[in-house]
Amino acid sequence: MSQPPARRTVLRGAALVGAAGFGVAACSGGSGPDSGVPTEPVELGAAAEVPVGGAKLYREDRLVVSQPSKGTFKCFSATCTHAGCVLTEVTKEEGDCSCHGSRFDVTNGQVLQGPATKPLPEVPIKNKGGKLIAG
Repeated sequence: MSQPPARRTVLRGAALVGAAGFGVAACSGGSGPDSGVPTEPVELGAAAEVPVGGAKLYREDRLVVSQPSKGTFKCFSATCTHAGCVLTEVTKEEGDCSCHGSRFDVTNGQVLQGPATKPLPEVPIKNKGGKLIAG
């Protein structure tokens, strides 16, 4: 006759299942509330902070703004479309996700290197009196 598992074994298994579920939730991508697309306008700051021919990452707001030519601004979600991590760095016109190595062109949102396969969602942006407002 077999004995039921020890209490410690049951609790350890439950903790592992919970941790595994947390990992999936923390890295889930998609277009829900955590996709990085604002549901209300977000004031990002001075337009002059975004270099011409470059970009600026607004990590706290989960947005990236580029200025491919003087006075033309493009805004995208900075949430990686692979696993939902926020981009960690922007160099010139490329955004990097350090979670799994995806890279994006921040002037058009396109994937430059996977594992991501979907582009970053575009976010409307306005330059209102020298201040950038996204969403």
